[in-house]
Amino acid sequence: MDILWILWILHTALALEETLMDSTTATAELGWTVFPVSGTSENSWEEVSGYDENMNTIRTYQVCNVFDANQNNWVRTKYIHRRGAQRIHVEMKFSVRDCSSIPRVPGSCKETFNLYYYESDADTATKVHPPWMENPWMKVDTIAADESFSQVDLGGRVMKINTEVRSFGPVSRNGFYLAFQDYGGCMSLIAVRVFYRKCPRAIRNGAIFQETLSGAESTSLVAARGVCIPNAEEVDVPIKLYCNGDGEWMVPIGRCMCKAGHEPVDNGTVCRACQSGFFKPAQGDEACLPCPINSRTTNDGATNCVCRNNFYRTDSDPIQMPCTTVPSAPQNVISNVNETSLRLEWSPPRDSGGRSDVVYNLICKSCGGRGCTRCGDNVQFTPRQLGLTDTWVYVSDLLAHTQYTFEVQAVNGVSDQSPHSPQYVSVNITTNQAAPSTVSIMHQASRTVDSITLSWSQPDQPNGVILDYELQYYEKDQTEHNSSIVRSQTNTAVIRGLKPGGIYVFQVRARTVAGFGRYSGKMYFQTMTEEEYNTSIQEKLPLIIGSAAAGLVFLIALVVIIIVCNRRGFERADSEYTDKLQHYTSGHMSPGMKIYIDPFTYEDPNEAVREFAKEIDISCVKIEQVIGAGEFGEVCSGNLKLPGKREMFVAIKTLKSGYTEKQRRDFLSEASIMGQFDHPNVIHLEGVVTKSSPVMIITEFMENGSLDSFLRQNDGQFTVIQLVGMLRGIASGMKYLADMNYVHRDLAARNILVNSNLVCKVSDFGLSRFLEDDTSDPTYTSALGGKIPIRWTAPEAIQYRKFTSASDVWSYGIVMWEVMSYGERPYWDMTNQDVINAIEQDYRLPPPMDCPSALHQLMLDCWQKDRNNRPKFNQIVNNLDKMIRNPNMLKAMTPLSSGVHLPLLDRSMPDFSSFRTVDDWLDAIKMGQYKDNFANADFTSFDLVSQMTMEDILRVGVTLAGHQKKILNSVQMMRAQMNQIQSVEV
Repeated sequence: MDILWILWILHTALALEETLMDSTTATAELGWTVFPVSGTSENSWEEVSGYDENMNTIRTYQVCNVFDANQNNWVRTKYIHRRGAQRIHVEMKFSVRDCSSIPRVPGSCKETFNLYYYESDADTATKVHPPWMENPWMKVDTIAADESFSQVDLGGRVMKINTEVRSFGPVSRNGFYLAFQDYGGCMSLIAVRVFYRKCPRAIRNGAIFQETLSGAESTSLVAARGVCIPNAEEVDVPIKLYCNGDGEWMVPIGRCMCKAGHEPVDNGTVCRACQSGFFKPAQGDEACLPCPINSRTTNDGATNCVCRNNFYRTDSDPIQMPCTTVPSAPQNVISNVNETSLRLEWSPPRDSGGRSDVVYNLICKSCGGRGCTRCGDNVQFTPRQLGLTDTWVYVSDLLAHTQYTFEVQAVNGVSDQSPHSPQYVSVNITTNQAAPSTVSIMHQASRTVDSITLSWSQPDQPNGVILDYELQYYEKDQTEHNSSIVRSQTNTAVIRGLKPGGIYVFQVRARTVAGFGRYSGKMYFQTMTEEEYNTSIQEKLPLIIGSAAAGLVFLIALVVIIIVCNRRGFERADSEYTDKLQHYTSGHMSPGMKIYIDPFTYEDPNEAVREFAKEIDISCVKIEQVIGAGEFGEVCSGNLKLPGKREMFVAIKTLKSGYTEKQRRDFLSEASIMGQFDHPNVIHLEGVVTKSSPVMIITEFMENGSLDSFLRQNDGQFTVIQLVGMLRGIASGMKYLADMNYVHRDLAARNILVNSNLVCKVSDFGLSRFLEDDTSDPTYTSALGGKIPIRWTAPEAIQYRKFTSASDVWSYGIVMWEVMSYGERPYWDMTNQDVINAIEQDYRLPPPMDCPSALHQLMLDCWQKDRNNRPKFNQIVNNLDKMIRNPNMLKAMTPLSSGVHLPLLDRSMPDFSSFRTVDDWLDAIKMGQYKDNFANADFTSFDLVSQMTMEDILRVGVTLAGHQKKILNSVQMMRAQMNQIQSVEV
């Protein structure tokens, strides 16, 4: 740094002083005004020539009348322009003789004088104005000498010069005068300098601050706004410095930093562009960085370095990372064939391309006389076919006696950016003879009371000519040791000699010259009961009798045909139940059932998103309109058009801008959860957008929205069977989630979505509300460190945060109550604490209006205090299936016995006496849309309304069956209440 720059820095560090008047610079008489006027009194200041401490000639004022009492000698400067200054500083150099050194001096001798000032907008002072007294003059201070002189040397007195500085303010007029008052001293006013202070031009925290005048008071701080130096920008609040009363900068606020592509030099006063071969990715105080390996810049001031030819970066690679290339081919492939299975092993590529994310893909080709074709989907790869991290793979379900070519590709994070195909190494193998693969599909063709006819498909891989099939079966309550065997040369078999109504377990396997394949999975089928068989015949007897006139031969033929058709018809009628039986397995979980994986167990949550959610290019998504607001941003509807697929209507959740990394992780965690599910009653994830802005979660679109709002909008418009069908769908979705070991924790009607076909789907898998305490939603109340929905949550979950599938069952019972009450709020207007207390005392919700007893009993079962006594979701599904197949179960409306489950007061039917008008009563039972109907029909009093019949309700204009029932029940309750009141009065 050169000397001029150092001097400039030192200069800007010091306060600046601007002189308004300096008596030492006068080249002639000062001409100040004195009082009393010189020549009229001995008591007066006198202007004389003198010398300063450097023996320079100066003009001074002196006075020495110490022997006369009551001295009042004034001297006034000329008019001084303040030039914008608000606080004035006065530097005085003077000498004072020690009174004790004067012989016979009286007691009135002084060694001090007074300093005054007077403000004026113009030079208007005269010899008598302003008056020579303290008012209107403003006193600044009494000035005392630190040292006085008294010695005599060579006939002259040795002066000792004192220097004092005083300040005053605020001054607001255009200028002012100074006055010095002597009241009995012997002194000399050698020099007077009047000045003001200002803070100098300075560069602080990357910003330039111009010269700034100090404030009016000694403690004043004057704010100055800074401007960022070239190629810098603000990073905090607006840049400020404060100028204090002494002209010094202090209290810096905010700062500027060099922009991306620029670095600070010269002690932070200059932002210089990065030179060629260097870059800086973001604003800050850091220096420019050299370009990583295999990259370069194209101009000065670069914010990143571009990769050289044939080198690349991924979107997730930091820009400080060297550019990398594709890997070379894997090495040393070893194959080991075992019948129709194969194990391949290989060594990593010699050159990984400079990256550590090398994975391997396997390309399988089946080769024959017509060349090689890609293997079919039946070939299995363990652990997977693409994206292998280990250097081995197990391939199974190949065809026997077939030649295959396997290509082992090495790819890394930048392979998809290279225009060239991945490097690979290939190996040719031929499979051996093998037994046939497993029979995958078996279904029931027909059944009687003592037989079942079954058929099955040929194995996907017969691996030769199928010689025959072996069918093994036994009763469900028996073991495989008690099984029987049936052989068939076709893929159909009739199993006879079975028990009526018996459930049997069946397995089948195929045989070739290589031997038997493996048994299929266990399948369950049931014979007809005697009662079912007889009932079906009786239903067809009228047709048999009516055909008697056609003749005996024709009658016999007709009977035979009817019986056959009847059996088949019954089998078709029963097929729905049989289909369900086919899917039952002996274990708790079906073979191949997935287990839910908590995405928060991943060290990198983004890895969970990549594994469970498909990335969708933003160009495939078109947002149409905003339909709501979610916890993290807006919820929209729009269209999704994936390559090769039809355009579909979807729901789009967006992440609001300015999100934190934690908010992004919590937002995408819902996609990581949802992406693991595949069930018709669980909301389906289409994919996510994470590589563009805004970040999105895309799901199937549910036209009717949330279940609670949908029910409230369609109050009373569905049959009980339709409502039970909705409940069955929800239970089926929850059974699937429970089988995957997933606990929902927030099952409620508001979190069930409904499509245009009234299919209900479980949704809302965002668990962040349970991890944070900042939600403003009153539905979620703090309990043991988290927010939980008290009205829907099981007691053990409220008290101990013990969330299990059993606590989801409790919540499902509340959902049942919501559905049957058409979206009524559980526990009505009770407080959360009242709800907790009531449940603890074994009180439970009463049945909603028109709720079948069987459904309310199922609710009560879900609300068992001991969670081990609550039904499982598979039992709930079975119970609802029975109700759907037997609608008579849903007709019973008899009140339930109280027992331990004491119903809460049913507040869905209010006491009519609490309302003033019929309109108020209609509003209370949510039938307010019929106010005008009642008024027009003159049903305006409770006496008239209590006598209404169904004909009256129809005449009023209530056409919906659900609304008719609700009003009629309310009228009947009103009538009962009125009768009770009359009986009490009597």
